Amino acid sequence: MEITAVKRDDVPVLSPLQPNGWVDIRPVFDFYIDSSFCFPIKVVTDHSIVGLGVVIIHNDVAWLAHVIVHPDYRCRGIGLQIVRTLIGIIKDNGCSTTYLIATDLGEPVYKKVGFITETTYLVHKDIVALKDRAISDQIHRYKDKYREQLLGLDRKTSGEDRMMHLEEHLISGRVYLCNDRVEGYYLPTLGEGLIIAETEKAGIELLKLHLQYNNRVVIPQENLVARKFLEETGVGEVKAIKRMRLGEERKVLFANIYNRIGGNVG
Repeated sequence: MEITAVKRDDVPVLSPLQPNGWVDIRPVFDFYIDSSFCFPIKVVTDHSIVGLGVVIIHNDVAWLAHVIVHPDYRCRGIGLQIVRTLIGIIKDNGCSTTYLIATDLGEPVYKKVGFITETTYLVHKDIVALKDRAISDQIHRYKDKYREQLLGLDRKTSGEDRMMHLEEHLISGRVYLCNDRVEGYYLPTLGEGLIIAETEKAGIELLKLHLQYNNRVVIPQENLVARKFLEETGVGEVKAIKRMRLGEERKVLFANIYNRIGGNVG
């Protein structure tokens, strides 16, 4: 068994590792390869790629993502070896906190190396469409003058500096304004459509906008306002997934998250 970095030539042959229900992993690994803050690795045995994993570095915070083992090679300790290798990369980069979103298969492996459950995300599928809802007149297109306010709100909520992810998606973003102050924002092209808001009104109005074009929302269990709104709207199918942490605890305002980015960066 050999563990090395994923290369461009590897991407076209990653499909056999694709778990059921996941979006195509090949474009995501193209992104990881192109990004200086991402470290994708592969496990090769029997001349084939049988495992994958990625570290995403946000300055002093790291995320583990796309930890995958081919079904034919599970229960051989490969997943644990991937996680330990990724943790080594994290230590080399000086990160004090590591996060991940755990699958049912992955959770026991993460517990072995010390991860604990930090919160639970609620995945709402097949939500009733809200196409007939009027868009609040306090929602506006993003402009550069709102950049620092938006990034400040994101840092305050996430406890991370995620500028490398947000930057290219700002141009398509929407902000909820009160007296020209950003109380919330929506980035429809970032992951699953990130929504962050520090007021209940901003969060719900931006969530309504998201649900005009989407029928899926993922929120932390701490966001009671969004949960109540979804119960009244029609929650659809609900599944609970765990967000886990290794290392230093950070202040995260989960009640401000009205839709997450995705499984790879929270």
